[in-house]
Amino acid sequence: MTISLKKMICVGMIVSIIALIISLVAGLSFHVSQLFTLSIDESAKIILYKVRLPRFLAAYFVGAALAIAGLTLQSALNNALASPSVIGINAGAGFFTLLAALLFPYFLHARMFFGFIGALVSALAVYGISHQAGVSKTTLVLAGLAVSSLMSGFVNAMITFFPATVGDKVAFNLGGFSTVIISQLYFALPVIIIAVVILLKLSRGIDLLLLGDEMATSLGIHVERLRFILVILVALLSGVSVAISGLISFVGLIVPHIVRRLTKANTKVNIVVCGLFGGSFLVYSDLLAKYLFYPYELPVGLLLSVIGAPFFIYLLIHKKRRLKL
Repeated sequence: MTISLKKMICVGMIVSIIALIISLVAGLSFHVSQLFTLSIDESAKIILYKVRLPRFLAAYFVGAALAIAGLTLQSALNNALASPSVIGINAGAGFFTLLAALLFPYFLHARMFFGFIGALVSALAVYGISHQAGVSKTTLVLAGLAVSSLMSGFVNAMITFFPATVGDKVAFNLGGFSTVIISQLYFALPVIIIAVVILLKLSRGIDLLLLGDEMATSLGIHVERLRFILVILVALLSGVSVAISGLISFVGLIVPHIVRRLTKANTKVNIVVCGLFGGSFLVYSDLLAKYLFYPYELPVGLLLSVIGAPFFIYLLIHKKRRLKL
């Protein structure tokens, strides 16, 4: 079943606006209309603008970034199982982010730069290993799992030996937005927006990549150069996201798969729709994690792992023929 593109974009915008309103007012004792008239007391304003708005922005932009990164990676590698979490990119970003926290504890922007470097190192390692082992969808996933395990081991070692490098070890390992502050977003949001704009500019080339390397080359695309640029952009989106939220899995796998099934559109449209639904998906997941066992709060990454792992198994089993494993 496909849904018209205009309807998909409209629905995406509506669910995004609803997510914003719920994120701001849930549990507070004032009417939604007061948000627009600003007729709320000072304590509520502090909660809104110092806590809830930064948390919403972080969750929304991280969700959008991870969904778009997953879409791009799946297109670049022509593999529906690829995502930043599955092939180890997020784990690499996590290790390097902790390394930056150890070396530069008072420089938040260093964590984002190191996160990008770690994501890029992991992506190139997976790509190199899979080529050495013989390029296939199976070897790519196995190489990703190996790199992910290695980087996760480094992360756990870092947390064990240097527990002061992160304020909340569980929150970083499982991902979350409870400690986000607005200053973290001043650098991150422009980087995410710029990376997405570049991907939109490259969308025609990405469409041609999906036709296969030989066809793309015959149509004038420098395949390896484009693929390398896409990997860099995926690493940038993933690295910045991990620096903000910690390790969050499966957004880049679930959202692109569903969007492709619903739209059957070109890459440019899918990027926009993935951004809208990826952001909303992570915001709603964060809200569910926050209120499901209120007053106790689950790490959102834990909730997504519970959702995402069965989805990944579903892809492995039911898409075997399509993926030619």
